[in-house]
Amino acid sequence: MEESKKRCFIALDLPREAINEIKRIQDIIKKKNLFAGKFIEPENLHLTLKFLREIDEEKVREVKERLKEIKFDGFESGLGEVGVFSSRYKGYVRVIWIKLNGKGVFDLQEQIDETLSGLFEPEFRFMSHITIARVKHVFNRRRFLDYVKSIKIKKIRFDIDRFFLKKSELFADGPVYEDLEIYRLLTDENY
Repeated sequence: MEESKKRCFIALDLPREAINEIKRIQDIIKKKNLFAGKFIEPENLHLTLKFLREIDEEKVREVKERLKEIKFDGFESGLGEVGVFSSRYKGYVRVIWIKLNGKGVFDLQEQIDETLSGLFEPEFRFMSHITIARVKHVFNRRRFLDYVKSIKIKKIRFDIDRFFLKKSELFADGPVYEDLEIYRLLTDENY
């Protein structure tokens, strides 16, 4: 019998105030009716630090153990600008995202890459973004892009004090995420 595999990733979750601001942004984009697609549910909003793909139970155990070795200070972060992933040449837009600011995000991602070296390829194009919508079709590309560029986000700052190993199960109505392990970052309380 073939061993079952889990679709896994390492992520940062967001505090309630950041999720509320993202929901506000999603609502104002929705009202403009500029594209067909799907907005990410509030409970699924996160920042992926590393996507591990489908891995077997033995590799999950190895990842859990290696990630426990990470000693990293908690850090401050905040929501940045709204943007899109698109193809300049083909003209399509696939994702609307909000940037997660803070050097700590990049440094933590780099340390995760180093800790998991030999098990997974490093992320060569990591971009600190939170996917807020998946786009199937844009009705007017120029109007859509101009509008996205004009969106103003409230300057929200918050502390990041943990990261997560998660599994994702894909269903017809969207993914369901489950925390496999929580990793606390160093703070004044746990030094």
